[in-house]
Amino acid sequence: MITTPHQKYQQTQLQTASPSQLLLMLYDGAIRFIRLGISAIEEADHQKTNTYLCKSQAVIHELIAALNYDYPIAKNLYQVYEYMIHRLIQSNMKKDKQPANEVLSYLLELRESWDTAAKSLGGTAELAK
Repeated sequence: MITTPHQKYQQTQLQTASPSQLLLMLYDGAIRFIRLGISAIEEADHQKTNTYLCKSQAVIHELIAALNYDYPIAKNLYQVYEYMIHRLIQSNMKKDKQPANEVLSYLLELRESWDTAAKSLGGTAELAK
């Protein structure tokens, strides 16, 4: 149930976003959760580490769900996303920020690439589905 103006704004933003904007929002969410997970590792807060790294994995699963296998790159992206999930699990289990930092660097690079592609196609291109 939506109770705050901020939640209403977020819902409207999601409902009116283009596919490319939704994809970028997913990347932004995964990046944010990984950064929070890394901070939690540094603070030795195991509960928050688990929460945020699991949330980032869930977002990456959404990226996998958004893949369109009509395009050959989808298979490669699937493998990259699966690798990221594997590394996040390792980071979470060992409470080691290095694997999470690795995934963060990949997500930042992919997000930048998708952003550039969306801008070059006019921002309304259907990148994910």
